[in-house]
Amino acid sequence: MRKSVALIVAAGLLVALAGCSSSGDTASDCTALAQSGDASNLVSATGDFGAAPKVTFGTPLNAGTDTQRTVLIQGSGKTLPANGIVSGDYTLLDATTGTTVTASAYDGTAPQTFPIATSGIAGIQKGLACATVGSRVAITMPPVDGFGATGNAQAGVGATDSLVMVFDIEDAYGVRADGAIQPAKAGFPSVALGPDGRPGITIPSGALPTDLAVTDLKKGSGTAVADGDSVIVQYTAVVWGDKKVAASTWEDGTPKLVTASSSQPLATTLVPSLVGETVGSQYIAVVPPSAGYGDTASSDGSIPAGSTLVYVVDVLGIVPVAPAQ
Repeated sequence: MRKSVALIVAAGLLVALAGCSSSGDTASDCTALAQSGDASNLVSATGDFGAAPKVTFGTPLNAGTDTQRTVLIQGSGKTLPANGIVSGDYTLLDATTGTTVTASAYDGTAPQTFPIATSGIAGIQKGLACATVGSRVAITMPPVDGFGATGNAQAGVGATDSLVMVFDIEDAYGVRADGAIQPAKAGFPSVALGPDGRPGITIPSGALPTDLAVTDLKKGSGTAVADGDSVIVQYTAVVWGDKKVAASTWEDGTPKLVTASSSQPLATTLVPSLVGETVGSQYIAVVPPSAGYGDTASSDGSIPAGSTLVYVVDVLGIVPVAPAQ
């Protein structure tokens, strides 16, 4: 059995989703990382968008020295940022033999969704960056942008084999909230955003808060998060007492999929107060021990027992439950 992309590029895979409500970065100034060329123009794919295509090209196909991308179907949706998250269906082939290495289900219920910058295959980011939702693209990748100098024996790809990917882009997500900026609220830590959206949190002097407090920094216009939803988020958590970062998806390089819950403990849900927030929002939550980890330290020791925590959370998308099979 061929290995799925979930195994081949496990380092970057977020989750196989049923479809999402999403927040996207503005990408009007997005700079593509690959252009069409002699190799990618040799690839054709017939069949409807979102359905398994019949991919044809002459073998062996040599991708040359650079990843190339040819748009086979032009979509009119939002632009996928170069550091964004893609959701779609794909077929990946060995360009030397024409053999399918792996493919998604193309069943309309579970497109593959992952951050393109950390997919584990450089040619995927280069080929998808700045493409638009609704597009089908053909990507040709030289070995250096594919499985590297050693190839992938499990997948049956040799060290000198180029790769061909046909990708149907069904949705795209940014990596930071894009909602309307809200007025600062007194009593909360101050937040300054870097050029990439990464929050810096400044803890004020004074007594520790004793109650859970939440306020929006940005207000999104997307769907509201319901209890039990699976949500794509970016977050940074800082310990009030020592002002150190306890956890950050920005530092990890990949947004997280978390469960929104009004009943589960913070240690299970990872981020507080998601229920009721709208996609595209960014909020700050001050979490005293009684609403957080209590008298228990985190398992990795980054959060001491009895800590008050400050979270800044970007709500990027909601994942519906896949239909029962």
